[in-house]
Amino acid sequence: MRAPKNRRVMVVGYEVATALGNTLETTWDAAVQGRAGFRRLTRCLSESRSNIVGEIPDWDPSALPYVDRKEASLWNASYVFLTMETCRRALEHAGVTIDASIGRRTGCLIGSALNGTDSYRVAMDNYVNLGPLKVSPYLLPNVCANLPAGKAGMLLGFTGPIFSPQGACASGNHAIGIAARMIRDGDCDFVLAGGVETCLVPEIIQGFSNMLATIKVGPKDRAAQDPTQASRPFSVDRKGFVLAEGAGVLVLAAEEAVRAHGLKALAEISGVGWNSDAHHFTRPNADTIVDAIHDAIDDAELSPADIDAINAHGTSTPTGDATEVHCLRRVFADRLSLIPVVANKSQVGHSLGASAAIEAALTVEGMARGVLLPTVNHLPDPEFAELDVVPNAPRRQSHELVLSNSFGFGGTNCCIVFRGL
Repeated sequence: MRAPKNRRVMVVGYEVATALGNTLETTWDAAVQGRAGFRRLTRCLSESRSNIVGEIPDWDPSALPYVDRKEASLWNASYVFLTMETCRRALEHAGVTIDASIGRRTGCLIGSALNGTDSYRVAMDNYVNLGPLKVSPYLLPNVCANLPAGKAGMLLGFTGPIFSPQGACASGNHAIGIAARMIRDGDCDFVLAGGVETCLVPEIIQGFSNMLATIKVGPKDRAAQDPTQASRPFSVDRKGFVLAEGAGVLVLAAEEAVRAHGLKALAEISGVGWNSDAHHFTRPNADTIVDAIHDAIDDAELSPADIDAINAHGTSTPTGDATEVHCLRRVFADRLSLIPVVANKSQVGHSLGASAAIEAALTVEGMARGVLLPTVNHLPDPEFAELDVVPNAPRRQSHELVLSNSFGFGGTNCCIVFRGL
């Protein structure tokens, strides 16, 4: 194999769809107002006590010009059209027009933790109630993890590598990290990288509830009257994460491609650190998380003293948040109190494989605007007394180097350092 080209990797565009809004613009506008996008479940019927979720508002794929009635019927895994449209808008934001020369050098890596679970549910219902011949022949394509990226390529015209990094809740960061390596080494000039998750189906909601991962809102909980208060990372009364739909896609490009096509670089992927726990399928391993954080900072050729802000995994679970703070203390020591630690999941919930990509886009947007988004719904936890979580309201503050953490079931960790430009 030829030697890698060691090219710098830039972020030139991005798009998201979250519980706060179905575009980056609407999400950002709501986020800087300190809002959270949670409500009681309407997407499906479920008797779960974990019925406060994050639904993408005003999302209607049937209104898209490329989705006719037949397409909508065949592709009934919701992440397919969500991926296609988020990729299309991300390229538009970047100002990239795919032609034959760019298309063959453009890849697409979209991670998802659960893939086409909703399509499988429809097929199983048809199988049980209508018989085996009523199972759609499109079922298998709908649940293939790489299919949404493939459909995006058919829509947009790129023919580079497409696949789906499967890193559970760290999938979005894995996609960004792998894409950065592909561009650095010369395999691609552009990559659409991120994650998409459409996880609001009854069995998934109940499964998370039964494993005590998501919040159950009782009558005395502060979210009982105000569902927007359900996600509260690093708060003294955190009880579990809020399950959410979401999508986030970044357009990454080689520095030379940015210049050649007259694009604007918005940030740089400076460092990637990834490993696994070899510990437990849900409980995190502090030692390997600390290693992943150090590896990301080392890969960026920085020291912990250089980091200006942290976008935390911050799920709002008692154990997860406590472990992350413990790890940050080990890496940053006494300086931790001087570093803002933002938890976007307080506003948009936990969209599993999409969460890290959404957080990446919000991180880059925040660096460009000189704004730190808040950790909303915050009630201080005495155990985290030194932690500056930018509580409850955004803050104007310049920040150039941001560490973004993401961890997933199975003990998978991926941390990325972004440099603002």
